[in-house]
Formats: sequence, structure tokens, C-alpha cells
Amino acid sequence: MAIQKKTLWRGFAAAAAVLLATTLTACSTGSIAGDTVTEGKLTIGTGNPAYSPWVLDDNPESGEGFESAVAYAVAEKLGFAKEDVIWIRTTFDEAIAPGVKNFDFNLQQYSITEERKANIDFSTPYYETSQVVVTTSSSPAAGATSIADLKGYLIGAATGTTSFNAIRDVIQPTQDALAFNSNDDAKAALTNGQVDAIVLDLPTALYASCCELDGGVIIGQLPTADKGDQFGLVLDKGSKLTAAVSKALDELRADGTLAAIEAQWLTADAGVPVLE
Repeated sequence: MAIQKKTLWRGFAAAAAVLLATTLTACSTGSIAGDTVTEGKLTIGTGNPAYSPWVLDDNPESGEGFESAVAYAVAEKLGFAKEDVIWIRTTFDEAIAPGVKNFDFNLQQYSITEERKANIDFSTPYYETSQVVVTTSSSPAAGATSIADLKGYLIGAATGTTSFNAIRDVIQPTQDALAFNSNDDAKAALTNGQVDAIVLDLPTALYASCCELDGGVIIGQLPTADKGDQFGLVLDKGSKLTAAVSKALDELRADGTLAAIEAQWLTADAGVPVLE
């Protein structure tokens, strides 16, 4: 009889634990799901196209690539299963323009800035990077080793990005920077000789120089006053989800998940000199 009671008690305790875990998950999901664009679903925005190494093969649903993996990790923290995540595409500028959003959060390497905070909410950072000057071996800028060396060259970057601002604020070239609609357009212009160099964030620069540009050359990182650019998830201004999304990222940072995702998908910056 004693053995039967102990067995029954263990079975009851196990069932109770499963019920409690299920209830807590349901409560967590329910508390967030009512505030999402589509009830019970989490809608995540990304670029069109989305680039490696941030999203592999322009397929965010795969969970492969740094930002795709981060998005699913946040979704799981918020209580959403992978099948409850909906991906949509937006342009870079569209997502940070004023107005109601058609996504719960958007990620496509948005640097957190005070100017952008006027129109949108940002989560806490999920990645910190720097800006890098990239050229090709056939460009006259290939021999540059300092910011002073770069001043006389024609340099471009995607419009509306921190990379573009860095040309103006850090390099301060004698010619106006050329603005492109996307990083792809900037890389094409470099390949075609329309510009002497371009500026990209560090992981994109490393990928472009090794895998996309013929004879790609990294000149160096641009110096910053303190920290590098911090990327944050973009949410609607005053979104009810901002606090929960930031909490999820903080927990992922604390438990080492973000570092593990970074190690898997992004190349370390070792060996890239800082320009002076």
C-alpha cells in the first residue's frame, strides 16, 4: 500500500508540474498575444530583401542567420511557438517612419538613435557593431590607411543609415557622399567604379569583402567616441510590447543566448584595424 501511495503521489506531482508549466506558458503567451497586430500571432518585419549574414538566403522563416535566430529566440521568450510567427517585409525607411505599424517588431540592423526615437520605440540592444570602410583591390582607395587618406575619395553608403552618417561625420570627405537605396546598390556602385569606397556595418563588410565583392578589401573600422552602433528592435511608438520585448532580450543576453547566436552567425572583428 505504501508503495502504491508513493507511486500515485509521484504521478500526481508530475502531472501537476506539467499543468503548471503549461498554464504559465499560456498565461505568458496570452498576456502578450492580446497586444499583437494579429491576436495569438507575433508579426516580425525584416528587409526586402534581407541580407546574409543577418538572414540566410533571404529566408527569415528558416531561423538561419543572426537576426532571424534572434527573432525566434525573442518569440520563444514571449511564449510564441515558431509556427505562430508571421514574417512581413518592409523597406528600411518605411519601418522607422511615423505612423501605425503592421508588425510587432522589425529588425534590419537599426542603430538606436535619439532622432529615430521621436517616431518609434526601440528595444534594448541586441547587437553592437562599428562602421567599416570597404573597397576593392582595383580602386584607387585600396591603399588608404587613415581617415586623412580617405578624404579625397568618393565614398557611398545606403541612405538613411548610420553608415551614411559616418561618412559625413567621421571621414568628412571633400566630395559629398553618394547615397544609395540599399547596401546592394552601394556594392554594385563600388564594383562598377562609381565610387571609390563604401561604408558598411562590420559583419556586412566582412561578408561582402570575402564573399560578394571581386577583390574585396577592408580598409578599416571608423573610430567612435565610446561604444559602437547598437542595434535595437523597432516597435510602434508607445507599443505595449516594448517592455516585454526588451525584457526578453535582457534575459537572452544574461543567459548567454545572444552571445551564442552571434558566435554562430557573425564573424569576429579580429584583425580589422581602427583608422586614425
